[in-house]
Amino acid sequence: MSTTTISPIKRKQILRVVFISLLLDLISFTFILPLFPKLLEFYRGLEDSKQYPDTILNRILLGLNAYKHSFSRPISDRYDIVLLGGALGSLFSFLQAIASPIIGTLSDRYGRRTALLWSMAGNIASVALWVAATDFRTFLASRIVGGLSEGNVQLAIAMAADVSDDKQRGSTMALVGACFSIAFTFGPALGAALANITTFAANPFATAAGFSLLLIVVETIYLYFSLPETLPSSRVKAVPNEISKGESASLSPQHVRTNSHLVLNFTHFVFILFFSGMEFSFPFMTYDLFAYSSPQSGKLLGFIGLVASILQGSVTRRLHPLRVVQLGVVACVLSFFLLGRLTTEAGLYGAASLLAVTTATVVTGLNSLSSFEAEESERGGKLGNHRSWGKWPSEYLRSVLANSLR
Repeated sequence: MSTTTISPIKRKQILRVVFISLLLDLISFTFILPLFPKLLEFYRGLEDSKQYPDTILNRILLGLNAYKHSFSRPISDRYDIVLLGGALGSLFSFLQAIASPIIGTLSDRYGRRTALLWSMAGNIASVALWVAATDFRTFLASRIVGGLSEGNVQLAIAMAADVSDDKQRGSTMALVGACFSIAFTFGPALGAALANITTFAANPFATAAGFSLLLIVVETIYLYFSLPETLPSSRVKAVPNEISKGESASLSPQHVRTNSHLVLNFTHFVFILFFSGMEFSFPFMTYDLFAYSSPQSGKLLGFIGLVASILQGSVTRRLHPLRVVQLGVVACVLSFFLLGRLTTEAGLYGAASLLAVTTATVVTGLNSLSSFEAEESERGGKLGNHRSWGKWPSEYLRSVLANSLR
């Protein structure tokens, strides 16, 4: 389905399916963010190092202790949970970086719908493991499966690009970005509220995990019955090869690139190195500086999501993607300046407002620019590579640097 033949009504229907499914996915994904500090404390208390010295968790903590004491001024033990959270976040991002280009390339070959449904099967398995995670080993398996199967965002971007021409691309990507913002408005707060409901004593976070699983299952069923294939039919492997490669190439106009994918990917890498993981690191930062509880962290993330969603609908969708990126970078620099001098909760929310501007702009703008430079036959793979550059090694370096400088 190419952008030259799709009707406006069909395009609107597809974008609605993409928007609703991505929103369900991201709300489910954000449930766990404010819970991480308490969740890791739960597993550390459950697997006492003296009683169970050989568990995976205690082996990881042993390695982190060796890392902490490698500095001339060893890192305090009170940062163990922060370091452990950083390690898990880096692992998840590393696995996503491996999987993203593969999932994207497979979507170019077999179709977006097929790739997305297989990705959803992995997501269901991941969240089901979290529901059953009565020990750290099972929880770790949940994060590994989730990291390897998380392709929803990049495929949503690819599908949105499939049904949008160059003039529509900026506003369409802003729609995808709005899903993130809305999810961060409601997801963390809802996850924190559900964590207060204990339905399974062996896993006090099972209620939040169970509701997350419900959302993922509903999303998968919705996609199966409502999502058509957006990749042009001549690109899907399942369609008989009735057109030769030479004839196929002659049917598609020569794509002229104005920006190098390498430049865009490297820009993404540098930005993510300094900014990304805000949604993951913020609960640990507020936990350390202000002793924030899960509901308080959820409220803060919700505030960021609310501001970002307003900006996505009013500013980001109207500006050229390059201007969007420039605006976000300036806001990011200012927010880091405030965070470096943070002493009060008012200052925290001021910095959070600027982070919301960054959240609403930079990645959305870079995704738009990257989609401009990809031909239809390579769009999934190129966007997968672009996302991969934002996950590893920048996420790993960010985690190590941030936690080492505490």
